[in-house]
Amino acid sequence: MEEGQVLTSCEASSLVMDRLGDWGITVAGFYFDYAVQKEQSPANMLGAVLKQVMSGLGEVPEEVARAYEVQKQAIGGRAPQLAEIVRMLQNTVSIKRTFICIDALNECVAGYRVKILASLDQILRSSPGTRMFVTGRPHIEAEVGKRLSGRGTVIRITPQRHDILSYLHRRLEEDTMPDAMDSNLKADILEKISKDVSEMWVEAMALEKLPHVVH
Repeated sequence: MEEGQVLTSCEASSLVMDRLGDWGITVAGFYFDYAVQKEQSPANMLGAVLKQVMSGLGEVPEEVARAYEVQKQAIGGRAPQLAEIVRMLQNTVSIKRTFICIDALNECVAGYRVKILASLDQILRSSPGTRMFVTGRPHIEAEVGKRLSGRGTVIRITPQRHDILSYLHRRLEEDTMPDAMDSNLKADILEKISKDVSEMWVEAMALEKLPHVVH
């Protein structure tokens, strides 16, 4: 990372995934996007994770392949349901050490989040070699701790004013309509946003037994 560069949550998660991949660990990630909340259902989210995990194995486990064949033969060839996806994930992550990264969990619909965390808890309970890295706003910290049976470690991250200003300067320099903003407006934006964000507790990360993975 270059000196003075500020990472967004998504970029930080990408760095974690890249580093773990370099260590030969199977890594799967998912980013929750507020703009498509309703489309990111528990089955869709965990299905995406399952596909990534399987792609890192080189060969689809026989039980997973058989489960997909059963679904294809059902009326209309329905997609696997959540419980079936969880079982397939439990089987696949038990084959090789796996790390699951979930970014911006706070953007997940509350009802979906309950099911997702319950499903992840099932996977972690049955797969001792599986680790998890989650980012989210502080208001979901208690929920994550409860749903994951309190097994995680929470790291609270408070933004520094100089980091915020550096990030804002960078984004303003990328403005495609520079003439639409004078120096006074730019100064107001920098002052207002940096002040408001500095007073917020931006993000919490729940890490499932992370010290066993990151050295």
